[in-house]
Amino acid sequence: MDLLSILSSVLDEVYEKNEYPALAALQRKWSETRPFDGLRVLVATPIFRNTMTQYRALVAGGADLLVGNSGINDADVVDFMAEWGVPVVTPAEMLEAESRGEFVDLVLDCAGPFASLHPKIGFVELTRSGVQYYKEAKKPVYVADSGIVKRIETSLGTGDGYFRALEQLGYGTSDADGAGFEGERLLVFGSGKVGSGIALQGVRRGCVVSVVTDLSRLQLEKSENFANSMPAGDFSAVLVQNGVNVVDCRDYAAVNALIEKADFVVTATGVKNALAAQELQKSLLSTSAVLANMGVEDEYGEAIPAEKVLNAKGPLNFVLEEPTHLKYIDTSLALHAALAELLVQEAKSAVLGEGGNAENANAASVGLRFPPQELEQRLLSIAIQEGVIGPEICGMLGFSAE
Repeated sequence: MDLLSILSSVLDEVYEKNEYPALAALQRKWSETRPFDGLRVLVATPIFRNTMTQYRALVAGGADLLVGNSGINDADVVDFMAEWGVPVVTPAEMLEAESRGEFVDLVLDCAGPFASLHPKIGFVELTRSGVQYYKEAKKPVYVADSGIVKRIETSLGTGDGYFRALEQLGYGTSDADGAGFEGERLLVFGSGKVGSGIALQGVRRGCVVSVVTDLSRLQLEKSENFANSMPAGDFSAVLVQNGVNVVDCRDYAAVNALIEKADFVVTATGVKNALAAQELQKSLLSTSAVLANMGVEDEYGEAIPAEKVLNAKGPLNFVLEEPTHLKYIDTSLALHAALAELLVQEAKSAVLGEGGNAENANAASVGLRFPPQELEQRLLSIAIQEGVIGPEICGMLGFSAE
């Protein structure tokens, strides 16, 4: 049995196609067009059962697949992939392979652990937090987290994952009256897509929600993102409209008061040591609130012991078998993979334009890039029309699914 059949035998028992309509559409198309034939493709999305749907689409497109392991994984899935002959590799192992002259063609990265590699064609970075590792890249780098598509995962899926993880650990379980999280005081640090998604999910569950953010950066961030054709990352206005109390991160008296009264505190700034300010340490150490992190980095800082934070400061939703439901990450994973196809197409066109000179073609295309709007709209249309969460996406975007 080949790898494509093996992946299908596992996934088809667990998921319906309306949970991953965008990836299913790519798989159908690529089974015919085979855009990755002859190419070694390293995929570094977190290794879980639901991300195997992305592997399957790439394999259907002819990719010689490698799976990048940066430590965020389901060990059973890691073993499964290795058992069926797929190399599961670390950044150090790939750098060692490069020293022997073994290079991949494409890297589909997540949060930048494989940014030091030298693929023949280029990179696609899935997260915004990983962009910092690609500022000096010598190859083209598409950033998947720069438009509407990623909001489905971060604004809808991550908030859902935070509360599912709390419930799995025994918090907020419904009592005899079905109250659940009703009336609980939730404090969220960060007002980007993830923080806002958690906050709005908290509102829907009846929490009294406050968000701490850097209000002074709002206008600057908007102007910078506009200049770079990227959407603003702060959703403070939407939060206020939904009854969320928004507080500036420099108002330490107000922030400390919120920490002391909170039932749940969660960090989602995307910034390492974001809460390490000395002015906050006493409140964080003494609070009886349930502390959690939903970012890749340790946002609490060294002064806060790992044992005081759920999942030892790791992203809380990764205690789950499925950290984010497939239905919420389908479009993100599809965009991640589709941008790899676009890099292949561009590389072929550039080589032809340079008279077959691949080196000059690569030099002309170095740097960060953002997804074409028409590609995102095409994937969104598929997700809305064919996906189980079509109505949720429409609600997020502010229009009717009818």
